[in-house]
Amino acid sequence: MNIPQLIISIVLFLVLFFGIGFLLNMVLRSTWIMAFIYPLVIIWIVNDAKLIDYVTQPSVAFSSIGEHLFALQLVDMIILFSGFAGAIISGIVIKMLRVRGYQMF
Repeated sequence: MNIPQLIISIVLFLVLFFGIGFLLNMVLRSTWIMAFIYPLVIIWIVNDAKLIDYVTQPSVAFSSIGEHLFALQLVDMIILFSGFAGAIISGIVIKMLRVRGYQMF
């Protein structure tokens, strides 16, 4: 992956998860909902196991999570961390807006 592609990916994940987190926090009236959901999204993106495998074969599905996470390249980890940063920033922004008197929905 070249540098411009990395920069665009970082900004894209940051803005994407900031937007999703901001909307979820506003609609569900919760400040940190996306920060809790984001790790589940990452597991869904990274792991090859189907959702039903977590119920029918939990030991295989959960052990494959670790294998897939450790197999990620540094570039992939940076991009995924930027998405988590966007989710955290959305919670901070919602909290700041509520403290200043803005009541969203």
